[in-house]
Amino acid sequence: MNQTRISKKTISRISSYRRMLYNFGIAGNTNVYSHQIAGFCGVTPAQVRRDLMSVGYSGSPNRGYNVQALIKSIGDFLDEPHGQPVALIGVGNLGRAILAYFAGRRPKLSIVAAFDVVPERINRAIHGCRCYHVNSFPEVAKREGISVGIITTPADTSQAIADTMVDNGVRGILNFAPLSLKVPPSVYVVDMDMITALETVAYFARQSEEYIARVPEDDTVESSASEPVVESEKVSGHPQSGSANP
Repeated sequence: MNQTRISKKTISRISSYRRMLYNFGIAGNTNVYSHQIAGFCGVTPAQVRRDLMSVGYSGSPNRGYNVQALIKSIGDFLDEPHGQPVALIGVGNLGRAILAYFAGRRPKLSIVAAFDVVPERINRAIHGCRCYHVNSFPEVAKREGISVGIITTPADTSQAIADTMVDNGVRGILNFAPLSLKVPPSVYVVDMDMITALETVAYFARQSEEYIARVPEDDTVESSASEPVVESEKVSGHPQSGSANP
């Protein structure tokens, strides 16, 4: 396992490079340059080169990077060699859409089991993935070696689901429920609150072009010299972002 500390943003960029490279290769390209990757992924060529140094792959000034070799190098860096089984809990409309989207896309990061409480969904294959009763999670997680979970349940059950996951060896959770989960520091959570995301997009869509161009990436507050800047309270804890809807 890679013990070098790599930031979340770096991992996200490297993942986006691989997605771009897949499409680039399908189009018949054998080589790619850092400025091409940068143009597709919205970063600078220098950033691309720094990120690919983390992967341990270097290109040629004349020929750039070999597309297939770079895809393999990124895969060796990002993926668990023997595969990393994923479980999804909550097979409603969103859960089904995720199962359909992921089917066959990442052989080394595949959803191997789904869980629900609705009788009509139990013991069925949904988009090629068998659905179990949620009470079977401990047994299935142990058998399949599940370490990653996806939560697509309503908010009122999501914390209990997260507790079950954590108690049975899950170390990473992709959370679509509109609730910030409380988990141990050793568990990594990413919140995907689509309502919050859409409200954020809608807010900035109403602003001027100049306003949008000056939006900071972090919580830096712009103010005039006469206005005091109130520093927001820093929250410590597990590496999770996001908050529940009001």
